[in-house]
Amino acid sequence: MRTWRVGTFSMGASLLFLGLFLFFSKFLDLNLVQIMTAWWPLLLIVLGIEILLYLFLSRQEKPMLKYDFLSIIFVGVIGMVGIGFAVLNTTGLINKVEEVMAREERSFDLPAYSYQMDDSIKRVVVRTVGYDMTIEATEEKEVSMFGTYRVQTGKKEKLLKSADDIIAANKKGDTLYLNVKMLPNEVGPFDSQGIIAGTILVPKDVKLEVIGNNNSLTLKPRTLANDWNIESASSIVVDVTENSNLKVAAVGVENVSGKDGEWQVSGKENAEGADYDGRKNAVYQSGEGKYRINIANAYDVSLNTN
Repeated sequence: MRTWRVGTFSMGASLLFLGLFLFFSKFLDLNLVQIMTAWWPLLLIVLGIEILLYLFLSRQEKPMLKYDFLSIIFVGVIGMVGIGFAVLNTTGLINKVEEVMAREERSFDLPAYSYQMDDSIKRVVVRTVGYDMTIEATEEKEVSMFGTYRVQTGKKEKLLKSADDIIAANKKGDTLYLNVKMLPNEVGPFDSQGIIAGTILVPKDVKLEVIGNNNSLTLKPRTLANDWNIESASSIVVDVTENSNLKVAAVGVENVSGKDGEWQVSGKENAEGADYDGRKNAVYQSGEGKYRINIANAYDVSLNTN
């Protein structure tokens, strides 16, 4: 007479259910991780049913359960794998791994930002956080920002829902403070920081101060009618027209470049135009130089004249 050992039926049933789940996942577009997370409780149900059936069908007065340990170990391993998937899914790590595997670089438009100026605002202070920015003077009576950002993401929706997610504005007295924010970034070993290519438009007749963070800045003063102060940027490109009434003063910079004769080196300098600590002071002037762009603590300043 064949001996029934508890576990044999459970192992067969577990293989059958797992095979069916995997088979139908191809047609129903089921997620493999979801299958491994959800199906494993069936193992306990099948094993429990098998034990109850054995006790019910056994004709012994005091039936003794006999287990097929190899089958029990097999079922236990599959069950532990399922429990592991469930635990990881609860902690969010599974979703994180899925997102990383599906990642690709995507570009999105920055949410458009604008702040209507009034006569009480005499100065604008812009603090950047390491992204490349273009600062341009405009005839409009508003401060605005637009551009694009590029991130690695497995999601198709935008990271930034509104302008408040990327820039903060505070008016204090006669000064408007604009703080550019970092792109959202979850802390983790798989995350990478995105990049921004933005343009900020500032009324030409308002004094401007830009505080960089070792980033690259492109300045387009156009018909500037006030002074600009720029500091702590790594690389600065200044686009100026030859008939502008502008003076560009670069103080304490490593390198200056442009057409021959455009820059005049000044300050404490050696024969090569560098002061005692290796930094240069240089001045460019167009017209009477009524309005100034003062640049400090930059590595490289390049002049484009047209």
